[in-house]
Amino acid sequence: MMMTDVKAGAQVAKPDKPADQPGGVDPELIGRLVAQAREQGMELTGEGGLLAELTKRVLESALEGELTDHLGYDRHDAAGDGSGNSRNGKRAKTVITDVGPVTIEVPRDRDASFEPKIVRKRQRRLSGVDEMVLSLSAKGLTHGEISAHLAEVYGAQVSKQTISTITDKVIDGMTEWQNRPLDAVYPVIFLDAVHVKIRDGQVVNRPIYVALAVTGEGTRDILGLWAGDGAEGAKFWLHVLTELRNRGVGDVCMVVCDGLAGLGDAVTATWPRTIVQTCIVHLLRGSFRYASRADWAAIAKALKPVYTAPTEEAAMERFMEFTEAWGAKYPAIVRLWENAWAEFVPFLNFDVEIRKVVCSTNAIESVNARIRRAVKARGHFPNEQAALKCVYLAIMALDPTGKARKRWITRWKAALNAFDITFDGRLSAARN
Repeated sequence: MMMTDVKAGAQVAKPDKPADQPGGVDPELIGRLVAQAREQGMELTGEGGLLAELTKRVLESALEGELTDHLGYDRHDAAGDGSGNSRNGKRAKTVITDVGPVTIEVPRDRDASFEPKIVRKRQRRLSGVDEMVLSLSAKGLTHGEISAHLAEVYGAQVSKQTISTITDKVIDGMTEWQNRPLDAVYPVIFLDAVHVKIRDGQVVNRPIYVALAVTGEGTRDILGLWAGDGAEGAKFWLHVLTELRNRGVGDVCMVVCDGLAGLGDAVTATWPRTIVQTCIVHLLRGSFRYASRADWAAIAKALKPVYTAPTEEAAMERFMEFTEAWGAKYPAIVRLWENAWAEFVPFLNFDVEIRKVVCSTNAIESVNARIRRAVKARGHFPNEQAALKCVYLAIMALDPTGKARKRWITRWKAALNAFDITFDGRLSAARN
């Protein structure tokens, strides 16, 4: 299918549409074209195939229509006599389309003032090819793999440098997206970082900071991406949070994050009324790091009554039981939970609907999983901008059908009602 629109000025024949056809091309016309192609031994796809020939004819007809609009008169029309400009032959040009390379005849005018829109001067690819490259890149294919795919499937020779140039086009959009104004209030913001390999003299692991918010309507909104230096740190997170505040975020009910030292202080320094909730999944993973693999199942079972307790007091009782059972063997696990206790217990005071959605960073972990798939194939990136570009393309392709948006709204509906009650109408005030 050709992904380029034909301009209104194009002089393309439009067969009458049957009354029962809501739109599109007459199926009888399509049937005649396919039958004729079969009679002539013409393949449907590939070089010289029916789709390529149709693409060529439509593009050439559209270009003729554009030139007619430019000159102001049709071919052989007497109105062109003495007009000062006229048609001046054609030149051959090969363009890469999503049905393969197609050679077209581009009309010219005598004073070279004609600027075609459907196939611009010096344009060698139609927009559908660029969109295909961006889509394949977002799915994690390297530039070499994309080049090989286009050559194998479409017979189009597109160099790795050209593919890099195509993907570079998203940088302006990424910059605009990164600086867009944000909502005044969010019920929850999830904070996390993924690590990518960037060549900076030598290949090093660098964090890409991700802030994902749930809006007042229950939709997912990734607020931005930031490339940090060295290891993940609270100081850089403070820079991220300050930027979010400067972009309009005046209030956040709750921030869910891992147990990074100093991150809670950075949150409360930015939004004093915000509750900081440590991710339970991160606490469990941290616990397992101190334990033998053979004990993981038993430790998980012993800790579950702690984070599912109905109240903070009950959680403390269950934790003391865990300490008696495992403290002698794994004192580091006990210290881990004691150090995180103040930021672990807040969600125990909330409605069960709030507990369900904030007891872990699963909401952002699914996004991070998609990001990791996209960056894994690259091995490492030549610079910071290349890494951010890859991650940006990955998150822009998260929900192509819109089904995930509907699931988020359904999942968060009950929780948002609970947030509105628990946080004294702060969300309703923001909506008004």
